[in-house]
Amino acid sequence: MNAEQLKKTLRASQYAEQVLSLHQPILEQDYAFDQFQQHLSTTQIQQYVHEVLDGIQDEQLWMKELRVLRARLMFRWIWQDANQLTDVVTLTRELSDFADASIVVAKEFALKPLIAKHGEPVSYSGKVQDLIVIGMGKLGAQELNLSSDIDLIFAFDEQGETSGRKCIEIQQFCILWGQKLIYLLDHITADGFVFRVDMRLRPWGDGSALAISHVALEKYLSQHGREWERYAWIKARIITGGKVGDDLLGMTRPFVFRKYVDYTAFEAMREMKAMIEREVARRNIADDIKLGAGGIREVEFIVQVFQLIYGGSKLELQDRQCLVSLRHLGEVGLLDHQSVLDLEDAYLFLRRVEHAIQALNDQQTQSLPSEPELRQRITDTLGFADWDSFLEFLNQKRRKVTFQFEHLIKEKGLESPTESFSQLESQLNDVLDDGAKNLVHEFWYGHAIKKLPAKAVQRLKEFWPHLIEAILQSDKPQVALLRLMPLVESVLRRTVYLVMLIESKGALQRLVKMATVSPWICEELTHYPVLLDEFLSMDFELPKRKDLEDSLRQQLLRIELDEVEDLMRVLRLFKKSNVLTVAASDVLAESPLMKVSDALTDIAEVSVNATLQLAYQITAKKHGYPVNADGQRCSLDQLAFSVIGYGKVGGIELGYGSDLDLVFIHYMDEQSDTDGMKPISSFEFAMRVAQKFMSLMTTQTLDGRVYEIDTRLRPSGEAGLLVTSLKAFEQYQLKSAWLWEHQALVRARSIAGAKDLIEKFESLRCQILTQPREEAHVREEVLKMRQKMKDHLGSSKEQQKDGIFHLKQDAGGIVDIEFMAQYAVLAWSGSNPDLAHYSDNVRILEDAAKAGCLSSDDATALIQAYLSERAESHRLALANQTMQVSAAEWFDTREVVCKLWQRLIDPGATSVAG
Repeated sequence: MNAEQLKKTLRASQYAEQVLSLHQPILEQDYAFDQFQQHLSTTQIQQYVHEVLDGIQDEQLWMKELRVLRARLMFRWIWQDANQLTDVVTLTRELSDFADASIVVAKEFALKPLIAKHGEPVSYSGKVQDLIVIGMGKLGAQELNLSSDIDLIFAFDEQGETSGRKCIEIQQFCILWGQKLIYLLDHITADGFVFRVDMRLRPWGDGSALAISHVALEKYLSQHGREWERYAWIKARIITGGKVGDDLLGMTRPFVFRKYVDYTAFEAMREMKAMIEREVARRNIADDIKLGAGGIREVEFIVQVFQLIYGGSKLELQDRQCLVSLRHLGEVGLLDHQSVLDLEDAYLFLRRVEHAIQALNDQQTQSLPSEPELRQRITDTLGFADWDSFLEFLNQKRRKVTFQFEHLIKEKGLESPTESFSQLESQLNDVLDDGAKNLVHEFWYGHAIKKLPAKAVQRLKEFWPHLIEAILQSDKPQVALLRLMPLVESVLRRTVYLVMLIESKGALQRLVKMATVSPWICEELTHYPVLLDEFLSMDFELPKRKDLEDSLRQQLLRIELDEVEDLMRVLRLFKKSNVLTVAASDVLAESPLMKVSDALTDIAEVSVNATLQLAYQITAKKHGYPVNADGQRCSLDQLAFSVIGYGKVGGIELGYGSDLDLVFIHYMDEQSDTDGMKPISSFEFAMRVAQKFMSLMTTQTLDGRVYEIDTRLRPSGEAGLLVTSLKAFEQYQLKSAWLWEHQALVRARSIAGAKDLIEKFESLRCQILTQPREEAHVREEVLKMRQKMKDHLGSSKEQQKDGIFHLKQDAGGIVDIEFMAQYAVLAWSGSNPDLAHYSDNVRILEDAAKAGCLSSDDATALIQAYLSERAESHRLALANQTMQVSAAEWFDTREVVCKLWQRLIDPGATSVAG
């Protein structure tokens, strides 16, 4: 060996002296092959580990060989570090690659005896389960130091049982698997250990199960995950587990990186740093180059806080490695160039010092030694004349880190409003009446505030002037304040929302604007504060259908079918959060009416489709699958069940408060049985699917309902069966249905179910609607039905005398236009079948003009009137107001509609003018 390099190596490390004394022949052989000068790729390290262990079946020999290999590699890495033949990034990557390779081989070795005893771990869905090993901390970031512990979490995908005679649950199997893996790496033998294994970062920490399912991990993070765990999961990396592991890690990303700019991370950072400083003082470890002031942890904290704040929107900040993310911070302008250089330089030097400390005795420590001999070894290794010059250089680097931390973290406090608190209070009082002033007084001195923890009260006091400042800038300050106070009260115990609103002035201003326009939105946020997460991250673009489908599918994918409450919660919050997004886009971005209705209808359809799938799966899990009318098994991919949307959902014209008019149709052989262990008739199966669907959608929970559902338009109404076969539906419509039921069918379309059944229904609908009918009979029946609605739902004569117009039900309103479109289909589609193609009023009227049944001018006038009235109905719904408006303001629009009604339906009707 090179004598000078050997001398430096042994001077740097007493541990290296021990390794040399134990393994000199093999180390000399390694050196002879020039390995001490070479860097190892990931693949080379993997090959190295597998070659050493190849064919070894004896556990003791296996453990010995891996430990000897670890000692050889450690000697090599200390040699390279002491002689400056490597750099921090390369060294830490090679150490991490060796840890990865060791974990993989230990996992493989531990599996064989477990399978021999218990059989393979097979989930209830029939998939063989793998042990997912997640690397956390420095291992996850591939930044291991010379004597790092490795932080691990064990997980598996699905529950189930093993296939052997001594059958155990998959979780127990994975616990035994993980325990053996730990033993193979962590157990100290005469040859030492491979890696110390730390499992304390798993959910609930020490004392909890050693392995956790994907579903349980997701539930833990969403319901119990703490702020420090977000920091920990930044560095998480899948070491074993393949695509299933990648899916699991993908599930954790929204927990770590919030979609909105998450300013609460600053406060969490300050709290964590204060806790560490107290620990440093208590343990008197100021000389710890990791935890002490200006140490490694402080650099990591600076980087991580920015990752948590901006990582949801700036994906480049989601990198696990500290230095990579630090450079990205400079590239996106969150840190200036000099700050990045100072922090990078300090970090690399601190990591070199860390390696010098740990190389001494292969100990996991970052404390500067007090013994003169060890201090001299470090100064020699790092190339300093003496300890004092080393300390001076080290402290210079640490001071730069502390400077950055103080200015970027501790002083990144909550900005105060431009006006003083007393001035804002005075300005607010000037715009409030006595009633509002009393409500504000009661709010501050009521029981709710008195019961709050001191920290929550402090956050509220910090938030209040920001709220007042934003409210005073609105055109309706009193209205905004009174509508927002219940919302503020609802989040007092979740004051993270207050911090986010303080730090994001744009979000607070949008919230105030929404409050002035829509009490409905304020009430939704007040009743369901969890929706604030969505509100604060909104870009106010209308959601796209595919994004809606992907989002809901991902949310439901990892919830077990028997966890019905969780399924219902996801469905409810999905609907509410996305409708809120549409409302915000409507109010703030002034999105077009037709696109708003399309989006609201998409939300409903996606919800219906997902709920039908769940209802079908839940029923099939218990009873097996039915067969269809052609004798084929109706699996989940071939749903012989369809949900028909009528009314507004059928006409793609949903509003904010709309319920869903639905009819259920199946295409099964009602006499055959399902193929499960508890078979039932296919007719009973269809009924149970519909009942489960209704339960999932309409059960009142703490999160409300998904939708109110009306099924009275089914054949024979409330007296009829909840589900009808396609054949029975056809017979009823052709032989027994009233004309008003055909009128309702104009606005019907299949919104969920298998493609072939949807096509069958559409064909049947067109067949029914295009039957030849006498125009006089159609006109008479439509007129009767319209008059009934006016009598029951329209404005009274007294209201009409007072100048009130019911936008929907009175003459010249929305229903008149809908009825004229339906009349056009029923009266004219016999000779113009294209009129029966669409279910929405606008396209029906357009097609009537194309067919020459209506003049282009008349169709355009009706469409414009219809869109104007519907737009106003949306505005009124958001404002929590009734559909009764000033008749005078709608005179011209009504006159157009009434004249066309007179010409098409009722020649005896009077115009608005009388």
